[in-house]
Amino acid sequence: MAKKPGSKPSKLSVYLYIPNIIGYTRVLLNCYAFHVCFTNKILFSILYFFSFVCDAVDGWAARKFNQVSTFGAVLDMVTDRISTACLLVVLSQVYKPGLVFLFLLALDIASHWLQMYSTFLMGKTSHKDVKDSSNWLFKLYYGNRMFMAYCCVSCEILYLILFYLSENHTEKLMDVLATNLQKISILSFLIATSLVGCTIKQLTNVIQLKTAADACVLYDIDKKHKQ
Repeated sequence: MAKKPGSKPSKLSVYLYIPNIIGYTRVLLNCYAFHVCFTNKILFSILYFFSFVCDAVDGWAARKFNQVSTFGAVLDMVTDRISTACLLVVLSQVYKPGLVFLFLLALDIASHWLQMYSTFLMGKTSHKDVKDSSNWLFKLYYGNRMFMAYCCVSCEILYLILFYLSENHTEKLMDVLATNLQKISILSFLIATSLVGCTIKQLTNVIQLKTAADACVLYDIDKKHKQ
């Protein structure tokens, strides 16, 4: 039976929003992808990248069907962070020095967590609302969908390529990058372009971490001043 206009949706109906169902599908795809990552690299890459593409699909579905929800936004971000974190952990085990990937993992989680927390402190509804930021790169990243998509896709493609190129779990990261960048091929082009986008994303994460930390500190200062 059709729901009356303006009626309050049930808790179950929100859980069953189309974009949220897509989110659950992403979780299942990632679980199976990592289950087979060392036995079938091609299948892993396909499943992981398809899950990543679904990240854009669930956002489109949320707007298309008017099913935007806080739960969906959190599910989306948590799925993104955990899937990328798992891939970075895997890369840290097959490349030397593995600490590089663990550092990127920590930076990714810390910057996004602080950004989400500072967003709520400032009373904003989205962590992507950075209109009041004075940093041009930070504003460009969250203000231009195509630019943000390029940076995010670049990171995932670079990580997937690196995993695909790993063979004996003892490769040196810089040697693999240097060897493949010297070749004239589609793969070297993908590595070069994704390396640029990934670098920009990491710079943005550093800016995001500092900006969010400043927001938390300013909140504390204002709170003490009002007491």
